[in-house]
Amino acid sequence: MLIFSRTNRGILANWWWTVDKPLLTMISTLIVLGAFLTFSASPAVANRIGEGTFHFIAKQFIFLPIATVGMLVLSMLSLKQIRRVAVLGYVVTIIMMILTLFWGVEIKGAKRWIDLGFFSLQASEFVKPTFIIAAAWLFEGQKKYTDFPGNLLSIGLYVFTLALLLLQPDVGMSIVLTLIWGFQFFLAGLPWILVGGFLLLILVAAGGVYVFFPHVQARVQQFLADGNNLSYQVKRSLEAFEKGGFWGVGPGEGVVKMYIPDAHTDFIFAVAAEEYGMLLCLLIVGLYAGIVIRSFMISGKDNNLFIILATCGLAASLGLQGIINMASTLHLGPTKGMALPFISYGGSSLLAAAGGMGMLLAITRKNVHAEDQDEN
Repeated sequence: MLIFSRTNRGILANWWWTVDKPLLTMISTLIVLGAFLTFSASPAVANRIGEGTFHFIAKQFIFLPIATVGMLVLSMLSLKQIRRVAVLGYVVTIIMMILTLFWGVEIKGAKRWIDLGFFSLQASEFVKPTFIIAAAWLFEGQKKYTDFPGNLLSIGLYVFTLALLLLQPDVGMSIVLTLIWGFQFFLAGLPWILVGGFLLLILVAAGGVYVFFPHVQARVQQFLADGNNLSYQVKRSLEAFEKGGFWGVGPGEGVVKMYIPDAHTDFIFAVAAEEYGMLLCLLIVGLYAGIVIRSFMISGKDNNLFIILATCGLAASLGLQGIINMASTLHLGPTKGMALPFISYGGSSLLAAAGGMGMLLAITRKNVHAEDQDEN
């Protein structure tokens, strides 16, 4: 454990005494569990597709230290630096998403990845945390400056980002972005009559997505089907939960990872359930819930609108993505190719989640508002 004197004014000492320890502990635990479950789930998948046993493990453990160090570095930044990093990151991400439409790798009918040789980058993963910070800054500007059209700019930014996501198409990410942005807009003071209009617009948009995107129709119909018509992966996933019970069948004893193609990514929660039981699943759910609740509690004590919107947006994004993944694994929602943050295999997902939580840790530090005022 790091030990610093309270009189030490160094960057690391200041960070240690101001960072929220419960948040840091819960996020770190998720990272450790993700590494642990990668060892459990990925070798069987790698062998099935003809790669070496440690193919996915080796790739994930290249990104793991990069993601961890990046998260810690981001957590040491001031509010002003976080805003600048987020805006720059958003611009770079948008450029990459546009390039993806022309030169992206198409997988299962979607162009979301750019092949960089050593790994495939999914640029849309990085749009969530950077957009959340940018939107929070614009909403704050609307309240802070009389003539600043922050709300209109935020709406324009949202529509532009949503259009790029739907062109890929990435409906799941579009849903997450819409809900989080709407949540931020509500916290920023959206009138109740407009809240009703926003919800009505979401329903209309959901109907349009169902009509115009065949793969969405197929997944919704599979979700509504009876037990005999469930998709193969969902059937196997439910069997894994049933077999695992409360304590699980034991490390390495599960078989679901040998049959589900996405056992190391979208359905890694099923692997956890079979081998380690409901006990580990409840721990994972508790960690996500704990991060969200703790973040909301911290933001509730602050009177800085940017901190409130950014903190709630980043925490809700993590929790919502976790809910979507776990719900599809348990057949509580349509299947969606969305990673379980920090747990699922994937370099882009891991780096983006770490970036978002690094900014969350920075924004929730005890004296971050005072540091921001000192810089102005």
